[in-house]
Amino acid sequence: MKKTNQLLLALAAVLTMAACNVDDNLYNEKWSDTANTTSSSDDNSQTTAAAEDVINGVSTSGDVTTFTVALNKNAIAETYKADETDEDYLENTTIGRTITITFSTTADATVDGDDDGIVSVRGNDVIATNTSGEVIRYVLTGTTTDGFFKLYSTKKQAIVLNGVSITNPDGAAINNQSKKRTFIVLNDGTKNYLTDGTNYSDAIDDEDMKACFFSEGQLVFSGAGYLEVDANCKAGIRSDDYVRTLPKTNIYVDASSGNGIRGNDAVIVTGGVINVNITGTADKGISTDGEVRIDGGRTTILTSGGYEYDSDESDYTACSGIKADSIVTINGGELNIKSTGIGGKGINSDDQIVVNDGTLRIITTGKRQKDSKGSVSPKGIKADGNITFNGGQTQVRLEGSGDGTEAIESKSEIHIEAGTVECYSYDDAINSAGNLYIDGGYVYARAMNNDGIDANKNLYINGGVVIAEGGQQPECGIDAAEGYSAFINGGTVIAVGGGMQAISSSSKQACIAVSASLGTTIGVLDGTTAILGYTMPVSNSGSALMISSPSFKTGSAYTLRAGCTIDGGTSFYGLTTGCTIGSGTQSVDATASTSVSGSMGGGMPGGNNRPGGW
Repeated sequence: MKKTNQLLLALAAVLTMAACNVDDNLYNEKWSDTANTTSSSDDNSQTTAAAEDVINGVSTSGDVTTFTVALNKNAIAETYKADETDEDYLENTTIGRTITITFSTTADATVDGDDDGIVSVRGNDVIATNTSGEVIRYVLTGTTTDGFFKLYSTKKQAIVLNGVSITNPDGAAINNQSKKRTFIVLNDGTKNYLTDGTNYSDAIDDEDMKACFFSEGQLVFSGAGYLEVDANCKAGIRSDDYVRTLPKTNIYVDASSGNGIRGNDAVIVTGGVINVNITGTADKGISTDGEVRIDGGRTTILTSGGYEYDSDESDYTACSGIKADSIVTINGGELNIKSTGIGGKGINSDDQIVVNDGTLRIITTGKRQKDSKGSVSPKGIKADGNITFNGGQTQVRLEGSGDGTEAIESKSEIHIEAGTVECYSYDDAINSAGNLYIDGGYVYARAMNNDGIDANKNLYINGGVVIAEGGQQPECGIDAAEGYSAFINGGTVIAVGGGMQAISSSSKQACIAVSASLGTTIGVLDGTTAILGYTMPVSNSGSALMISSPSFKTGSAYTLRAGCTIDGGTSFYGLTTGCTIGSGTQSVDATASTSVSGSMGGGMPGGNNRPGGW
């Protein structure tokens, strides 16, 4: 990454200002002739002009640094309504008959409703073979500590879990060999438990048995009951087709040696409460070769396993909350992920990630692993394709250290159109290999040891509210790659770091560049009208500060006060609008311009059209 500031000097005073009317090259220490240093002790009680264009009612006190993620099995308020056009709703299927199977710890399992010998029983090993033309509903109830339910069928079917507990010491608790759609109904108010063994000696050579609850065909979960899956050898729930959950379901998967929920073709969360706890090495909470789509409900995933070497990829691999080979789409609901292992990731897609709505909270605490064999780094949200935010609230916090420890990373482009995106990381908070576009929404990007927002091609800020706080010199608040440019065409922008990225003179919106001490509160006024207030980070950053506002006009002078009070208004991570700005300890008038050079020093002696030291 290019760093345009290599010469920023330590401040000798609280605040030094410079107008931004220089070219796009590296900072050449040319200060604006129009800058006028003044002192200020007067008070100002005017409110922000056009504050609704800046914040639009969004307010936060910095929750991205404090929010928590924990498993939560409590039910949520959801509405279940069958879609008459969707075959995944059981209401659209006609059931031919019902067979009830009752497991026992003291006797053989019993069967009711089977007059044709569809179900065979040996102890509590139960096998159903349906070669008829009927769709059968199997109701499972009772308890066994040494048994299973296995199903063969040429038709789709329903399996109703009605207060059943199945433990199979030698394999899967439920093994569905049918390749047809299977409806899994958790009867309202019931608690159901499935546990597999630590080995799968029950497996047959020409049949798959890949999970505690395994299915060849689609698995669709519905009903307002509770299902707990304790997976000790392989995955918790797995389909060689897709897995889908409907509203009101409540599922908890604890997997110690495999993925939590895996659908080869897709995993779709239409609704329900999903909790997944992963402790195995490099295992995934939700995994698929296809797409993951979350439309509603509340999904919580914890991963704590370590990393391992993948000989096929000739590199290390680690845990992920969600891992998809295709697109990940978040349309609503709540998604919470916490990864505590080395190199652990929140969401990891080989394709695109699109957030349209909903609430995402992601925490990783692991560090980077790197040696002569390869490396693996923690990521909050990572995609090989584009990452797009069209709405919702996204919060990502990375607490581990090391290069590559980034909150949001795309190997292609990042587009932020709307919603709230809040990030905190050791390395870049938001990083794109291609162009990076911010057209709207509210963005907070805090990097402790690198750039707040880093585009490895062009960076375009066209709207929204953007606060980008980078690390100490030479890191920047916003950064575009060498040979490319950063453009500010709209929005309210705050960029802080040890260095300052050059802003292209082709930008459509003016900005002001200053140097300010950490922890300093700065008020910006147009005459007696307050535009905004901003408080610098208190540590692990630099003194280079750039401000851009839709209120700025190229060539106009604005007053900036250091050490002032900010009262009222709406706040977003240190930025306040709709406020009153009180008297400050120092003040300067500076002229806004559409271009900023790369770097500036502070507290320098006077001369050569520079303000003197403070």
